[in-house]
Amino acid sequence: MGTNLRSVICLLLLFFVVFGVNAQNRRPKNVQVAVKAKWQGTPLLLEAGELISKESKQLFWEFTDAWLGSDGDTGDSDCKSARDCLLKISNQASTLLATPVASLFHFSLTLRSASPRLVLYRQLADESLSSFPHGHDPTDSSATHCCWVDTGSSLFYDVADLLSWLASPPAAGDAVQGPELFDFDHVHFESKSGSPVAVLYGAVGTDCFRKFHLSLAKAATEGKVTYVVRPVLPSGCEGKTRPCGAIGAMDNVSLAGYGVELALKNMEYKAMDDSAIKKGITLEDPRTEDLSQDVRGFIFSKILDRKPELRSEVMAFRDYLLSSTVSDTLDVWELKDLGHQTAQRIVHASDPLQSMQEINQNFPSVVSSLSRMKLNESIKEEILSNQRMVPPGKALLALNGALLNIEDMDLYMLMDLAHQELSLANHFSKLKIPDGAIRNLLLTTPLPEPDSYRVDFRSVHVNYLNNLEEDDMYKRWRSNINEPLSVVLRQVAYLPFLGTAGSSSVILEYRAFELTIVGSLQSIDTLRSLYENQLPVRFGVILYSTQFIKTIEDNGGQISSLDSEANAQVKEDISTMIIRLFLYIKEHHGIQTAFQFLGNVNTLRTESSEEDIEQQHVDGAFVETLLPKVKSAPQEILLKLQQEHTLKEASEASSMFVFKLGLAKLKCSFLMNGLVFDSVEEETLLNAMNDELPKIQEQVYYGQIESRTNVLDKLLSENGLSRYNPQIISGGKNKPRYVSLASSSRRGESMLNDVNYLHSPETTDDVKYVTHLLAVDVATKKGMKLLHEGVRYLIGGSKSARLGVLFSTSPNADPNSLLFIKFFETTASSFSHKEKVLYFLDKLCLFYEREYLFKTSVNSATSQMLIDKVLELAEEYGLSSKAYRSSLAESLNEELFKRLTKVAQFLSWEVGLETDANAIISNGRVIFPVDERTFLGHDLDLLESMEFNQRVKPVQEIIEGIEWQGVDPDLLTSKYFSDVFMFVSSAMATRDRSSESARFEVLSSEYSAVMLGNENATIHIDAVIDPLSPTGQKLASLLQVLQKHVQTSMRIVLNPMSSLVDIPLKNYYRYVLPNTDDYSSTGFDVDGPKAFFANMPLSKTLTMNLDVPEPWLVEPVIAIHDLDNILLENLGDTTTLQAVFEVESLVLTGHCSEKDHESPRGLQLILGTKNRPHLVDTLVMANLGYWQMKVSPGVWYLQLAPGRSSELYALKGGNDGSQDQSSLKRITIDDLRGKVVHLEVVKKKGKEHEKLLVPTDGDESVQQNNERGSWNSNFLKWASGIVGGRQQSMKEGTKKEHEKGGRHGKTINIFSIASGHLYERFLKIMILSVLKNTNRPVKFWFIKNYLSPQFKDVIPHMAQEYNFEYELITYKWPSWLHKQKEKQRIIWAYKILFLDVIFPLSLEKVIFVDADQIIRTDMGELYDMDIKGRPLAYTPFCDNNREMDGYRFWRQGFWKEHLRGRPYHISALYVVDLVKFRETAAGDNLRDLPNYAQHTVPIFSLPQEWLWCESWCGNATKSKARTIDLCNNPMTKEPKLQGARRIVTEWPDLDLEARKFTAKILGEDVELNEPVAAATDKPNPPPSSDIAEDSEQDLESRAEL
Repeated sequence: MGTNLRSVICLLLLFFVVFGVNAQNRRPKNVQVAVKAKWQGTPLLLEAGELISKESKQLFWEFTDAWLGSDGDTGDSDCKSARDCLLKISNQASTLLATPVASLFHFSLTLRSASPRLVLYRQLADESLSSFPHGHDPTDSSATHCCWVDTGSSLFYDVADLLSWLASPPAAGDAVQGPELFDFDHVHFESKSGSPVAVLYGAVGTDCFRKFHLSLAKAATEGKVTYVVRPVLPSGCEGKTRPCGAIGAMDNVSLAGYGVELALKNMEYKAMDDSAIKKGITLEDPRTEDLSQDVRGFIFSKILDRKPELRSEVMAFRDYLLSSTVSDTLDVWELKDLGHQTAQRIVHASDPLQSMQEINQNFPSVVSSLSRMKLNESIKEEILSNQRMVPPGKALLALNGALLNIEDMDLYMLMDLAHQELSLANHFSKLKIPDGAIRNLLLTTPLPEPDSYRVDFRSVHVNYLNNLEEDDMYKRWRSNINEPLSVVLRQVAYLPFLGTAGSSSVILEYRAFELTIVGSLQSIDTLRSLYENQLPVRFGVILYSTQFIKTIEDNGGQISSLDSEANAQVKEDISTMIIRLFLYIKEHHGIQTAFQFLGNVNTLRTESSEEDIEQQHVDGAFVETLLPKVKSAPQEILLKLQQEHTLKEASEASSMFVFKLGLAKLKCSFLMNGLVFDSVEEETLLNAMNDELPKIQEQVYYGQIESRTNVLDKLLSENGLSRYNPQIISGGKNKPRYVSLASSSRRGESMLNDVNYLHSPETTDDVKYVTHLLAVDVATKKGMKLLHEGVRYLIGGSKSARLGVLFSTSPNADPNSLLFIKFFETTASSFSHKEKVLYFLDKLCLFYEREYLFKTSVNSATSQMLIDKVLELAEEYGLSSKAYRSSLAESLNEELFKRLTKVAQFLSWEVGLETDANAIISNGRVIFPVDERTFLGHDLDLLESMEFNQRVKPVQEIIEGIEWQGVDPDLLTSKYFSDVFMFVSSAMATRDRSSESARFEVLSSEYSAVMLGNENATIHIDAVIDPLSPTGQKLASLLQVLQKHVQTSMRIVLNPMSSLVDIPLKNYYRYVLPNTDDYSSTGFDVDGPKAFFANMPLSKTLTMNLDVPEPWLVEPVIAIHDLDNILLENLGDTTTLQAVFEVESLVLTGHCSEKDHESPRGLQLILGTKNRPHLVDTLVMANLGYWQMKVSPGVWYLQLAPGRSSELYALKGGNDGSQDQSSLKRITIDDLRGKVVHLEVVKKKGKEHEKLLVPTDGDESVQQNNERGSWNSNFLKWASGIVGGRQQSMKEGTKKEHEKGGRHGKTINIFSIASGHLYERFLKIMILSVLKNTNRPVKFWFIKNYLSPQFKDVIPHMAQEYNFEYELITYKWPSWLHKQKEKQRIIWAYKILFLDVIFPLSLEKVIFVDADQIIRTDMGELYDMDIKGRPLAYTPFCDNNREMDGYRFWRQGFWKEHLRGRPYHISALYVVDLVKFRETAAGDNLRDLPNYAQHTVPIFSLPQEWLWCESWCGNATKSKARTIDLCNNPMTKEPKLQGARRIVTEWPDLDLEARKFTAKILGEDVELNEPVAAATDKPNPPPSSDIAEDSEQDLESRAEL
């Protein structure tokens, strides 16, 4: 080996002597990039506490106590460096965690993923201090305190003051409002629910924290307080904590989990600044290069290990190899099999993932060697075979069987998913489930949540108005079921008929009406109108009486059992009478007459101007309807019907049917083939029909519906439910809330182990797949009603469910309630197996309700009455009275109080249930009944069915197939298995996991796949990857993280593009990951992770792009050089180009919907805190109801903006299915993943038919538009904040400055965008040219995403010097909008796509001006121009420069056909009437090219003089030009700067002025010897090549740049 190595070294030295001279002269250059958070650093020790609490809330306290220690030693006394502290903290936490989770914990700690949570606590701490501006001690500044306790009424900075307060804390229920608690809060596990809240703000490691903590923990154990910790290390306290307590807190947090790209730039137009290259500064020592990577077959780390004395020569040779192999072009025959060759190199590598990363992240340097590799045909054949099932280049990624969205995937999301799976595995192993079964459970894909549910309404109680198969009026319709597949719907009023003779109707719609509500009778008229118009729908009604249903509810769901005599004495309500009369008319005179009767009732009510239906309306309608039909007087028939109560049972049965369906809650509704809609508007019906028709057409197409199919029976039999309850049937929009009952144990003892369950008769020993836990407060009528319904539900019979009761009643409740709880618990624990126990409990509940809750007499029932009744019932139902007598012992009261406290803690801290509240927890699903009076046993039936089918079925076979080894057979009881199903299904339901999966096993993997890891691993990864793709670049790094830090198995199928015709990757890429080396081993500094590009090509122009997680908004804050145009050979002595970016903010996004309607476009939303509700604002797009705002970590409140939005709409309730309306939605941002919020809004009562946006007339003058009447006169004026937290750099004082500078009049708003130093140079010139040609105030709006730090440093000074305002704005590219890959295309798109949402909603008009434009006129003229009510005004492209005719793509092909004579406009200059733009939702139509969309968004064509550019306009019109744009010339490809100096006379002077000013601000010298060519009308001659073959998608943007 040694001989071979010496030979290699000799060859290297010889090669270096001959060829190395040039390499020595070209020193290698590197690029280093870092991303920091905007917020101040957070202590690593506190982050560890947050991370460990994700595993278990209890572990936070165990970690805190372990770190504090029992003897006052904080455990970090032996730590001498930041790295020591990191390892100490990690090891301390690992002792509390299972091994797989511990490994992931260490990585997550270095990733700093918990830092945002601490920033959130910092916000709450600031609010706490600001609530008491003078602090506890007026003479002392609160800012000097490192710990304090907030009780809501006081702040305590001293433990002695706290102890005084604890000596006599306010009693529970006192009027003092304590601090608001949140789900993420750390509540001490011994805290008593309902006790006064004390929040400790402080940090582990400080002396004050220890003192406060010990006092509060003791008080919590004694039941005095609810003790909460919010970890905060206030600024200035870093020196008052132990060494490890402040690690990470000194500087802004350095982040990882993002990619950096250095792309080889297309320099076709040579758009580079020719200013002198600035000298770099050394920010930090660049990272040491990784010498273990293969470079042209050499591993230089091994060579240097053997010959360290030759280091300089060896490194020079390595640099030469790296810099001389860059290639961005290959011949076609070399490209053909490049993808297959890459796959072969990866598969055969000793470390395939490392090989994939080295190849695709350095592709321009390795492509040549790859193309020369001999290809194994077996690999090529297998890849081509797989591509018959998966498209070439397609990427797929699945974690434990669930497909992940690769586009949105980032490191933080991946770590959360991995942690989720490892935690589940840990919980399941504690249940003694074998490893094999755990893997199978984790591989189970959940069933998709249906978007909607059908209610099975089939019944004799449906009264049909028509019959599509038999009625004469439909005989002419076609009967071929397949014809609708080829029919185009030309108008909504006609839908193709899908039925045939002899089959039921395909589309059936019926309505459930409350006849005492006016709206329902009005809907009868709508229904009859649609019927008369021959809409192909079968109409029907089910009639019911609200009064009668209320009686049923009060009677426990039963019809009153009064005898016939007593019934005759009860006054009949009007609704029941109408139903009886309707049924009578239907029976004797037909259904048409019966519907006519209902219409007549409404007509008479309307004519009398009465709001409610009166008796005379019903009588008059009956007489009017029957008068032409009968011989005898209708009055006599009516009198007889009223006296004899004819058809009363039938009418009551109809109401009872509606009650059992659960539809009475909706008051008035309709169903389309069983789909429930709670709106009865005609628009809703037609929309429902349009939605339903394609579903049926699809089934017809696939043969699932045939000519003889009874379609309604098919639809309802497959997935029809017997009851409707919107809280249970979420319909896909509001995700049900789940808690994992498997993680509810503390110190291994689960509170649920103490629960005694009740079962339906004869099922006690059966395994129960569903467990209902009822949390009830029996001291309330609602709680008692819920408990009683639970007992009746079991009496009704359930084979698959059991019922447990968690009494949430306060221990301070009245003695009778506590006595009832005693008796109920005694019954459940001692007699649950008895045959008649449920009937005993039913009678007990009934007696308790009647005598203790519903009784209104002054003489309250005594405890002895309850005792006597229990003993009496026990004897009646065969239960031993001995157990009940024993439960009366005083000594058992304390045990009861302990149980109630334990239950209260579980419900409060684990479930999030407030004290004395009522809830149902079904296999972990939490439902808070909106109205317990209407939540019946039938709803528990529905809940059981839903949970079993959706969540138990997928795991049932796995659990039942387990061979339980190492478990005592005596423990394997039905209760044990029922517990397992409860724990497993609840834990599985909490997974944030897609229901989509793919069949990866169909892909061959013998030659072209990589298999890694142990098949027994907890996590399995399936992936299909194109290694030569941007996705492959990122996934190579992410998969390596999983392989290193998580126990995984992987099957990676390589899927490269076949027959390539161009280089697939023209960039270098680095994915930034954290490392222990980021922590100093000699001091307490944390350096932070960085992207490091070693030995980059010197003569290639590179452009830097960041590939950051979707929610990050990033901007450069330190960058000396032009990151758009990096030419490393110009760096001089600087070896490393360095750049630092900052996560300016996170993006809060969401979708807003209105049930049964389109998205409420234009709806205005505001976000802020409770004290400052309007910090940011935005509006809802029509596209998916999308909206976004900029936020930072914290607790925020979202609401509808004051004005028309909040006047018309209200926010709908939360994810427990409640229908409550609220004005605020709380949003917590506590991680780096942002948040997607789904909002549902409802129109307020009386506003249902009003429109949010009321457009003005189209062709009004500017003055008229500015004086829009009614609401539009103040349209969107409410916005005082800035969209997404815009940076307002010029605020107060600008008015005075304008007056001083002589500027007056209406402000001109100008919008522009620039990227790179050259275009920023142009932008300054454009600003000067605008200002020198107007005396009016000017405000500039700049897209901040791409501006350099230097520009952002200069622009405030420039605004001050030249007397203008400016604002930096931004908008994150929405994930649903097709992403552009080329940076210049993205920049160009920003000036078009987000005009409606990127500006403050108070801005009414803006002019866009390209950065490279020179203004020669007063832009106020354009700003004031009447654009005839159009939202946009553009200048058409010139057509008088005939030399360019060959480049006018809009005169031929697609564009010529599409424009149909309309002009093609240039977007270098345009006016936007933002009021009209928003009114007409133009932005939603313009997420496309404006020229393409001008059919729907009309454009006003500006006079040609407003925009001149040499490329397209003849020189004859140049003298009249008001603005000159430096358009690219596709024929000459003349560089920008050269063209600017030649074309525009004033440009050199403006440029010199701008450069002098910039140099003065930045403290640099300005070079005055740059070439200045005289302006001329003669362009440079064209190059010898033919017309450039620009890609079609770039034609418009390149023509305008």
